Order: sequence, then structure tokens, then C-alpha cells
Amino acid sequence: MSNVDHPAHYGGADNPYEAIKVIEAWGLGFNLGNAAKYIARSDRKGAPIEDLEKARWYLDREIENRRSANGPR
Repeated sequence: MSNVDHPAHYGGADNPYEAIKVIEAWGLGFNLGNAAKYIARSDRKGAPIEDLEKARWYLDREIENRRSANGPR
């Protein structure tokens, strides 16, 4: 279960900065939460550039969603 419940590449159960704990504490929602998750694990799971590209994809999606909702800034 350790790869499902508090996996090490997300910080582990004993880490107060485990990705899911930070995402929930900060109320980041789906896109920003996924961006934070991919940044947090980028050097822990074997594909750092891919994880950073995924984080950027979610950030770009969040930016576009906010622009669509609020107009350009």
C-alpha cells in the first residue's frame, strides 16, 4: 500500500510537507494542486523534466481558466 497511501515520492506520511497535505491545507484545487504535486515529486520519481512540464501544463490551464472567467490581466 505504500505506493498508494503516502508514497515516498510525494513526501511520505511522516513528512508535514507531503504534497497532499500542502494541497489540502492551502486549498489549491485541482490544477494548482497538480502543479504543486508534480513540482514536489520532480526529483524523486525519475523523470524530472517531464514532471516539471506537467506542472507547467496545469499552471497554463489554470491561467487560461482564470483569464476566461475574469478577462485578461
